[in-house]
Parts: sequence; C-alpha cells; structure tokens
Amino acid sequence: MSQDLGRIRAFVQVFDSGGFSSAARAHGRSKALLSKYVTDLEDYLGVRLMNRTTRKLSLTEAGEAYYREASALLQQLDELDASIADQTSAPRGLLRVSAPRNFGESTLAPAIFEFLSLNPEVSIDLRLEDRYVDLVDEGIDLALRISTLADSSLIARKIADMQALMVASPGFLDRHGVPEHPEALRNLDCIVDVNLQTQANWRFLVEGKTLSIPVNGRVRVNSPLAAAQAAEAGLGIATLPSYLADAAISRGTLKSILGPYMLTGQTLQAVYPHRRHLAGKVRALIDHLVAWFVRNPIS
Repeated sequence: MSQDLGRIRAFVQVFDSGGFSSAARAHGRSKALLSKYVTDLEDYLGVRLMNRTTRKLSLTEAGEAYYREASALLQQLDELDASIADQTSAPRGLLRVSAPRNFGESTLAPAIFEFLSLNPEVSIDLRLEDRYVDLVDEGIDLALRISTLADSSLIARKIADMQALMVASPGFLDRHGVPEHPEALRNLDCIVDVNLQTQANWRFLVEGKTLSIPVNGRVRVNSPLAAAQAAEAGLGIATLPSYLADAAISRGTLKSILGPYMLTGQTLQAVYPHRRHLAGKVRALIDHLVAWFVRNPIS
C-alpha cells in the first residue's frame, strides 16, 4: 500500500510542479524515480494519465479525473496525519478566543487563566466584546457564546447550562406591582439589551407553548451589566443571565419575577469554524472549559 501511495503522490507532485524536473527539485527525488513511479502507476491502471513532450506536460481525460480524486485523497491523509500528531502532542501555539465582555470578565477569565497555567506552551489572545464576531474573517479559533447555534457553517459544543432571570428592583415593584403574567410586561417599562437574540421581543413558556411579548421602555443598552445597573436604579424590568442577577438578588437590590414562565435550555457554547480536523490546542481548551464548569457551575 505504501508503494501505491508513493506512486500516486509522485503523479500529483509532478503535475502540481509542472513537470518531472521541477518536481524532482521541489521534493528531493530524482527525475528518473518520479518518471518510473508515474509509469508504474499508468501500467497498473492500464491507462495513460499524462501526455509528455519536451516542452509541455498535460493530463489526459482519464488523468484529470484521477488527479482530482487522488489530490483530494492525499490532502485528507495529510490532514489526518497532522490531526493525530496534534492530538498526541502537548497543546502549543497561539489561541484566539472571543467571548462576551461581562461574562468574560466575571466568569470565564479564571477558567482561561487556569488553562494557561496548565499549558505553558499556549498563549492566548482573549477578545472580550459585545458584538457579533465573524470567526472566519477575524481569524478566531474559538468563540464562547450564550445562545443557540444559528450559523450552519459553524460547529458548536455545549460547555455548560445557563439560566436567564427576569428581575426588577424592590422600589420598581412597589410602585408598579409585581407582574403575575408575561402579558403584564406590555404596559411596564422594560430595559432592552440589544445583544439578546430576541432584543425587544421577550419569550416565555405559557401553558406549554412559547409566547413572544413585545416590550419597550426608556432604556436600551448593549451590555447586560448596564441592564443590571439600570434595573437596580429602578428604571425597569430586565432579563439578565444568572451570573449577573444572582449577586444582586443576594444583595437585595433586585428581585426575581415571572420565574415559572422563564424558558430554560439556554447554554454556554464553544463555537468554532467548520474544519475536518479540530486543532489539538482548541480541543484541549474546550475539554478544559467543560471540566471547569462542572467544578464551578454557572449559578
């Protein structure tokens, strides 16, 4: 089998290089050996693959078909070899990671920094920003997102369960009353975080079905931390991730409302570009984050 692969690789190398002499120089083999390998391959297949002249080398119709399949096969084998080597070696190199700013600062950073301590040959470019990041265009290896996967060109792995809470300050609830049903939100000031997938259309679970309620208010922000601060200031009702809401609820500056109607199933996801073989350093970080949040659940 190795001899067959050697002949196939010689055929592809010769055509990619534009001739036997160029391929011999590029790959450190003799021109005679490459010629023998290609001739042996043609004899084995019983068909001519290349038209050879002193000035030009071209593929026959059969050669074109064989080249397409052979070059794809060799590429897959090379990627597989690299993947296995990557998996069996210690993680190394630069990792570009994207995450929401407030979540990154309050919850993710300790997990990332522990990973660096355990893997001294890895360096991190951690980008914390509350905007949609195009992983491919911006060269991001891994993004942490609190949502459901929307882009089919990306691959996601669940890291941890998340919970969203609806909250308001005690003073706001004293003035306006505690809403008993999501429909009541239509007539109350709500703080809209434009980073949320649903923005000003908040979704609830009512009698086993999803109910969407359009909301409005005097405050629109693009930060869950700012939304929490506005809610603590009594400016309206906010939807917050539990990692921000729980501390304020414990302090007594916010109260949780409409709990029975809140949708569950939101998750923290590791999202990465679609690739046939995931780099070992990326896989190692994902595995680390899964284990970290098992030990340190997101409240």
